Amino acid sequence: MQPYELFIGLRYTRARQRSRFISFISLVSVIGIALGITVLITVLSVMNGFQREVRTRILSVASHIQISGPGDTLVDWRSIADKAVQNPEVVAAAPYVTAQGLLSSGNAVRGAYIRGIVPDAEEKVADLAQHMKSGSLEALKPGEFSVVLGIELARALSVTVGDKVVLIAPQGQVTPAGILPRLRQFTVVGIFSVDHYEYDSGLALLHIADAQKLYRMGDAVSGVRLKLHDLFRAGAVSLELSRTLGPDAYISDWTRLNANFFRAVDIEKRMMFLIVFLIIAVAAFNIVSSLFMAVKDKQADIAILRTLGASPGSIMKIFLIQGTLVGLIGTLAGVIGGVLLAANVDVVVPFIESVVGFKFLAKDVYQISDLPSEVRSYDVVVTALFSFIVSMLATIYPSWRASRINPAEALRYE
Repeated sequence: MQPYELFIGLRYTRARQRSRFISFISLVSVIGIALGITVLITVLSVMNGFQREVRTRILSVASHIQISGPGDTLVDWRSIADKAVQNPEVVAAAPYVTAQGLLSSGNAVRGAYIRGIVPDAEEKVADLAQHMKSGSLEALKPGEFSVVLGIELARALSVTVGDKVVLIAPQGQVTPAGILPRLRQFTVVGIFSVDHYEYDSGLALLHIADAQKLYRMGDAVSGVRLKLHDLFRAGAVSLELSRTLGPDAYISDWTRLNANFFRAVDIEKRMMFLIVFLIIAVAAFNIVSSLFMAVKDKQADIAILRTLGASPGSIMKIFLIQGTLVGLIGTLAGVIGGVLLAANVDVVVPFIESVVGFKFLAKDVYQISDLPSEVRSYDVVVTALFSFIVSMLATIYPSWRASRINPAEALRYE
């Protein structure tokens, strides 16, 4: 048999003719809490998905750990790579040469980030081969002076596989006519797209032997790239390698190379949580006003219950149940709506974009063109728990005031 406090508390939540306005405010509170939770779960999920997608696309081109030397020159790179691979966390190592250059084709000229690679080794430390739109990394042969371009860079130069581009190295060569830039014609043998604008529009891949020859590096390289079993262990592995390889090896991991970006995303996520949670708090404290009006409306009922033997604690429980039920319904509705919206944001957002005729994510600004989403149970549980606790806290003071009503005073004018 249910306690009478629960029975009366549930009864008070149903509208009667004279308390319709109170029930309307309670309904507004439920809707406000539900909308706030829905928005908060969706925002957090989109931020999680955005961070995951950008990290995945960055690491499909970049490396987990990068080892370089003084002046971006590593002479004894083979022994350093061998020592690094001996670490149980390291999966593979690949040398690279990095430099700046200008690519030209016809009247089009674009600056590019030049990277010399060993195709077989590069496939072990990055996933770039999976993002080839045409051609392949294996087509990069030493001595053939071939190049693989990002898709946006290829479009800017108006070239495709089989076309020729001229690479201009910034380091000049001394001739009787003065210092002239070094030029070399390359054949496009592949085009990749990782859906990350920075790389798609500015990265050009050469065979490492051709890059060494063009930039006159001899047998030296710019550094060695490493892939780990667990990318989130990059910081700890970097510390271990710094002790093993000595002070002449400059070690950086993907979290440091992209620290500003990921720090900005984390700060934005926290601020969005705080801002949207304030919306939930405002909606939850609407419960305060609705309960105060309910207490005023039910003064005679409270007085009668007190004269029949109900304790102040029982009166307080009745209104606590009423307010808690409003918070519980709003929280459950918000969680269901938030999870459903976050899970289908890839369908909802394109529909809204087609209606308003506006693209929310400009690829050259946000690095990705699609709005990703990743629903995490931790975010859902924390959001629901915090919202429900705030709703319960909002019911305490009005319920306490109800328990302090004097039956004689309440019935004086009845």
